[in-house]
Amino acid sequence: MIPANRADLSSRERWRLLKDRLFAAVMAVGGISVIVAILLIFFYLLYVVLPLFRDATVKPTASFEQGAAAAIALDEYAQTGFSIAPDGHYQFFKAGDGSVIAGGELLPAGAGKVSAVAAGDPVSHVYVAGTGDGNVGIAQVSFEVKFEGQTRVVTPKLGYPFGEQVQRATPAGDAIRLITGQASDEEATIAVVSAQGKVVLINATRQTSMLDESVSVEVTRTELDVDGSKISQLALDNQQRELYLAGSDGVLSYFDVRNKAKPQLVDRASVIGDAHHITAMSFLSGGISLVIGDDLGNLTQWFPVRDQHNNSQLKRVRRFAPLPAGVTAIAPEYFRKGFLAVDAKGNLGLYHATAERHLTTVASGLDEVAALSMAPRANAAVLASKSGKVALFAIDNPHPEVSFKALWNQIWYENRAHPDYIWQSSSASNDFEPKFSLTPLTFGTLKAAIYSMIFAVPLAVLGAIYTAYFMSAPMRRIVKPSIELMAALPTVILGFLAGLWLAPLVERELLGVLLCIPVVPASTLLFSYLLSRLPQRVKGLIPDGWEALALVPVVIFAIWANFMVGRALEVMFFDGSVTHWLTVNYGIGYDQRNSLVVAIAIGFAVIPTIFSISEDAVFSVPRHLTMGSLALGATPWQTAIKVVLLTASPGIFSGIMIGMGRAVGETMIVLMATGNTPIMDLSLFQGLRALSANIAVEMPESEVGSSHYRVLFLAAMVLFLVTFIVNTMAELVRQRLRKKYSSL
Repeated sequence: MIPANRADLSSRERWRLLKDRLFAAVMAVGGISVIVAILLIFFYLLYVVLPLFRDATVKPTASFEQGAAAAIALDEYAQTGFSIAPDGHYQFFKAGDGSVIAGGELLPAGAGKVSAVAAGDPVSHVYVAGTGDGNVGIAQVSFEVKFEGQTRVVTPKLGYPFGEQVQRATPAGDAIRLITGQASDEEATIAVVSAQGKVVLINATRQTSMLDESVSVEVTRTELDVDGSKISQLALDNQQRELYLAGSDGVLSYFDVRNKAKPQLVDRASVIGDAHHITAMSFLSGGISLVIGDDLGNLTQWFPVRDQHNNSQLKRVRRFAPLPAGVTAIAPEYFRKGFLAVDAKGNLGLYHATAERHLTTVASGLDEVAALSMAPRANAAVLASKSGKVALFAIDNPHPEVSFKALWNQIWYENRAHPDYIWQSSSASNDFEPKFSLTPLTFGTLKAAIYSMIFAVPLAVLGAIYTAYFMSAPMRRIVKPSIELMAALPTVILGFLAGLWLAPLVERELLGVLLCIPVVPASTLLFSYLLSRLPQRVKGLIPDGWEALALVPVVIFAIWANFMVGRALEVMFFDGSVTHWLTVNYGIGYDQRNSLVVAIAIGFAVIPTIFSISEDAVFSVPRHLTMGSLALGATPWQTAIKVVLLTASPGIFSGIMIGMGRAVGETMIVLMATGNTPIMDLSLFQGLRALSANIAVEMPESEVGSSHYRVLFLAAMVLFLVTFIVNTMAELVRQRLRKKYSSL
């Protein structure tokens, strides 16, 4: 007992009291520091992730009078604009005030009066025009950028990649009513609809002579067997393979024009119904999906889908939030699946197709918008009305491809037969459609953790009970430290062994490995039973508590025997290969680095943790409880199950949950022992990709601040929250168990 008066304390007692207080302060500071560190991690993850869900903004920056425009565009820096009037006069202008830099006629004087103008793919800056005399021409705009000191100078140019001469599309006097076209370095394709209802496809191929390097252009003309009088919209994809004709009756016709001499009708679909008509139509970036707007302001996305007979059919994939009035123009982004749409009242809407997001709608202040375009960096837009007024808008929209639906729901991606969960963050194509579904990654994380726990928990918990309760003390002093030493083994070594040694072994001896699951436990039980039936003089050769040592050769022999039997059974019943037999007969694929390999490897990684904590919990059960149970007539096994196991259950549960937490967050084993395929398949023989492994693989390659970068941080946050929730629930369960069995 410490005296109440500190003056009566001896120096030794005062020193001991000081050490107690110092230790308590250090523990308090350490505990608070851990909590603060966890909170800082959480808030940093939140800081990086929150911009993903920030709303986009569209703000006006300039407006001026310039003249009517049938097509309009901006350069990369939104400093210089380009417009083509309905009569074919073009001009370059400064985007800030509309002052004209240069101008002229898009087609030569002898071509006739321009009657139709259209822009090709925005990346190519190609423009096509048709005349009242039935001629067509193609031009291309470029913006040359150079620096004079610290000043950036943009020089706009207009060129004719296939020559300045025009080409005959329809008979003289049959005016071009609608036109669309695309061009590449070697080929250009133009489709037109004439006033007399003719639909004509013109193809120009540029050829370079091997002798004198002279360039010649070969032109072919093909008339489609289609009544063009009802056609109101045209669209040709940037690969010059697909032509879409939209009728006034709302029917969309899809033609395969890869063979320009023999276009083939692939499919027809009613996209809006007879009561309404299509008012705007445009390809998204990449030239696969069409966005269609109607006179009610509805916006839908369509693209061809292969059916079970490999035939393409047009499918409506998405319906977007409508605009207040009829859609008059649609402009896609250059490299993302976003687009702008404007209605008859001048309402400007910003959308993203893959994420199915309506980002914002603003009033442009213009009526009857005739031309609309986005800058290459998707940070600006320009609109031109029929009255000649031009307005520029600044766009802040850094992460449109991220939405709750895109992250967690099934998405119907381009070139896919049906909606699916897909993670594919990058591609070699600039017009790639990002696939940021976290669902397969979360599924893979839980799959790896659950399968590994199914393997590890029985071995670790039962081994801990036997070691703490039945094993002799000398043997326990050897076994327990040996198993705990396994926890110090780097997981990269386990992953290396799993990928390069265990995976080929499991593939080669798959049937034997599967036989081990029931046979090895049965062999140990059979051996134990036979051992108990031996005469006492034979059983006495094995000291009490050392029986497990005798089981080691039994387990080794059982595994070897299973492998031998498995090989024989493969030859007799499975044509020499179980993996091939499963694929052929049941369609069950087999990947060498699969979930079974991961379960075994992660299981070995978490067994030491679960075993050590569980063994300590069992060994710490008060001795008087076990002695009292045995004194009342209970058998050792009854005492172990009814008394020891229940009393130690809080500690055992803690060990299991800590092991579960390590399995969920395991990185190197999952990274090296699986094919890192983000698929959703419960099969043991298929691979997976976990959240942690995905972060480790892709974080070094992601651009800082990009959507990909922030989604990876979102994956880390999901992993953090899952671990936090699981640990919190585990602690609540542990406290209930502790309270329930504390009376023992």
